[in-house]
Amino acid sequence: MNIIFIDIIVAVFLIAGFLIGIRLMQSPRTALFGNRLGALCMSLAMLYTMYRTDLLTDLMPWLYIAIGSILGLILGQRVKMIRMPQMVALLNGFGGAASALVAGVAIMLYTSEFSPLFRFTAALALAVGPLTFSGSMVAALKLQDWLRPQPVIITAHRKLMRILLILGLLLILICTFGTFFPFLFTGIVLLFTFYGVLMALRVGGADMPIIIALLNSFSGIAASVTGLAVNNALLTGVGALVGVAGLVLTRLMCQAMNRSLFSVLGGFSQAVTASKVEHRDEGDSAVPAVEAEEKKSSDRLVDSRISKILEASQRVIIVPGYGMAVSQAQQAVKQLVTVLKNHGKQIKIALNPLAGRMLGHMNVLLAEVGIDDEIVSYVETINPEFPETDLVIVVGACDIINPAVQAGQGPSIYGMPVLEVNKAKHVILCNRDNSPGYSGIKNTLYEHEHVIAYWGDASETVPRLSALLQNQLPDRYEEIAIPGDKEAMDPSGENQIAGLMEIAEKFIIVPGYGMAVAQAQMAVMELVTALENLGKQVKIAVHPVAGRMPGHMNVLLAEVGIDYEKLFDMNAINPEFPETDMVVVVGACDVINPAARTARDTPLFGMPVLEVERAKHVILCNRDSKPGYSGVENTLYNQQQAIAMWGDAAVTVPKLTAILHKQYAGS
Repeated sequence: MNIIFIDIIVAVFLIAGFLIGIRLMQSPRTALFGNRLGALCMSLAMLYTMYRTDLLTDLMPWLYIAIGSILGLILGQRVKMIRMPQMVALLNGFGGAASALVAGVAIMLYTSEFSPLFRFTAALALAVGPLTFSGSMVAALKLQDWLRPQPVIITAHRKLMRILLILGLLLILICTFGTFFPFLFTGIVLLFTFYGVLMALRVGGADMPIIIALLNSFSGIAASVTGLAVNNALLTGVGALVGVAGLVLTRLMCQAMNRSLFSVLGGFSQAVTASKVEHRDEGDSAVPAVEAEEKKSSDRLVDSRISKILEASQRVIIVPGYGMAVSQAQQAVKQLVTVLKNHGKQIKIALNPLAGRMLGHMNVLLAEVGIDDEIVSYVETINPEFPETDLVIVVGACDIINPAVQAGQGPSIYGMPVLEVNKAKHVILCNRDNSPGYSGIKNTLYEHEHVIAYWGDASETVPRLSALLQNQLPDRYEEIAIPGDKEAMDPSGENQIAGLMEIAEKFIIVPGYGMAVAQAQMAVMELVTALENLGKQVKIAVHPVAGRMPGHMNVLLAEVGIDYEKLFDMNAINPEFPETDMVVVVGACDVINPAARTARDTPLFGMPVLEVERAKHVILCNRDSKPGYSGVENTLYNQQQAIAMWGDAAVTVPKLTAILHKQYAGS
């Protein structure tokens, strides 16, 4: 009795930890801590379960944990944000499979102790687990475009699913109250595995966020039922928590689409058939021939018209969609927001909760590049503002802005809330082409007179909008010169740098986002090593917003083995710059810009910066002299103590190290 009481207390304690972690993950500021708290609670749950089952001293479980942990770390580090929904689907499936395996082992071990409750829970776990696994695998394959994203409906699809469900439930009842036959449990696994495949095949790509949330719930239900079968209160409670959370998320997603779960699982309307859907493969970037010809002959006119609209518009709304995620254009959107603000525009970002492949997808992408959540609005609050909006810029969105949905022209997703961008005065479409979205429904917005199509990859078209507004767009009909590595500097410049580095004793290195882009952190490590081998004192100044998220620079530098003790934050290092002989800037701009103290009415004004300009000498290993994301010219570049080594940091920093070695080798 005492053991059972302790089990319940531990379960309550850990479940409370999970609940607090989920609560913390609702805010970007506390999400990291909430995630870590959840991971800690899961680790404690595993250790306690191993303790209760006398497995702490058994080598095999630790071996399996090590293998799984290594695989998890590899997958977690390699997966891109754009592929995160597939990752979530895989994890849901693995959770369901694990529950089924535990239930299967319990059946084999406790055949002599069968009770109706045990039989029922074990059989139910063997039903929900395989259903979750097979459905999740199909969902992941659809999201990866390895299976057809549109609903796949075979002959007598619904009838076959009903037959499978009835047979499966009948087998569960027989296993619960009838004579034990192992093959009955095998039959349950096979029936529900096939049922999961058929269920997921019917769901179209536009509804994938809902099916993923539902399968997440199923994985929790499978774990909870398995906990009942093996008499583990902790597994039962945690599984129930996941199941309920998944059901709540599923309900929210259905409400966002204004559809019932039954209609989602039933697939799209028969009006959308394979012959009517012209879905573009991911690698096909071709524009229809007529529009390609029109575009070729009117590029200059389009640019001119867009430039005038951008200049005249005061109220601008940007609508990101899944196409932005595919083209990884969120940084370009951030730059466009900055440029528009610098020109005095009022900016908002309109999000449809179904814009990504799972709830919150767009929010995460925008937060990663530092877009303020305060300018983000959602369907209910932003729709009344479109009639008073001068310009809407659509970035890779289709179904969520399609007026045909509200007009009833798309019965498959009729009633789904859409962003009413068609009511704005002007609309610029930065979409890949005019193909329908996952719904397969033609977007009637493309035919409106006040809509300008800027077909192409959003990572290319969105920066062109920024350039048009700044009057910096090169002649688009000639080859555009991409800023690259500059020619080697003249010998006198090298000699000057070599002489300064020889007499300098105190160095500070300032890494920025340009270092991350150029993947130059190893080159920085080699420079630090070379300087220290020559007896120089080296410190690294890290600005808190130097990367795309807090700790970005710290992680990159730690990965290449730079001692954490060499890293100093802004408050600690700023007083040291006046006594520093040389500062080496590696891909940093706004965070070292003295204009932050003088450039009023700009996003940069008032931002604390690293006071690099107070050092005796500064070497700039930046790509070029252009402003940073703030759009404010860096006045440090014009100061006498600054020496520029323009070019890719992966080239210029090793060159700096080579100059250092050459100087000392010669002396």
